[in-house]
Amino acid sequence: MMGLAYLVAFGAYLVVSSLIIIYAVTCARRKNRSSVLWGISAALAMFLIPFWDWLPTLLSHKYHCATEAGVWIYKTPEQWMSENPGVIETLTDNSSKYEYPNWPQETWREIKITSINQRIGYFKKDHLRTSEEGEIFINTWKWQTSLLDKKTGEVLAKIITFTSGNEGYIGGMHSLKFWLIQDRCSGYQEDWQKYKDVVSKLRGKAN
Repeated sequence: MMGLAYLVAFGAYLVVSSLIIIYAVTCARRKNRSSVLWGISAALAMFLIPFWDWLPTLLSHKYHCATEAGVWIYKTPEQWMSENPGVIETLTDNSSKYEYPNWPQETWREIKITSINQRIGYFKKDHLRTSEEGEIFINTWKWQTSLLDKKTGEVLAKIITFTSGNEGYIGGMHSLKFWLIQDRCSGYQEDWQKYKDVVSKLRGKAN
């Protein structure tokens, strides 16, 4: 139903834009001005009303993905296990008791952590290594997730990625400007997934 409403709205906007362009061309001819210039100017103005932020958003997403996104491994699962012999057998995976994302949360040094098990948890912003998260430019959003050893306070790994157009504008109705939506940065998500798969060994009961 919403899709039909969007089609109707865009159709109406195209009709209105066409009428305005025709009117601009007609006025230009009456005033002996360049009808081409007036027509192009009117068309550009009508295009920029809804799409003015499309190109800046696209370029911003590509730039930040290329310069800031990535996966940082501070301690491999093998290193963690060698430093904590026999601990794996004592851990209970919360996914065996709770349905994601309703895993238990706790506060660790004023940081809200989602617990994977008794030792490992994750949080969405790396408070230990200063980094801003949220909207950083027009419709461009930065997301950061870190895995933490709650006993030692060590950050085992983190991922930084970016999306665009997913929230925060036009009253939060992100689907209204669906052309701005860019998914998480590509090229390294596989590395993060592989790390998480290995970390599942630290959960007592792997997914």
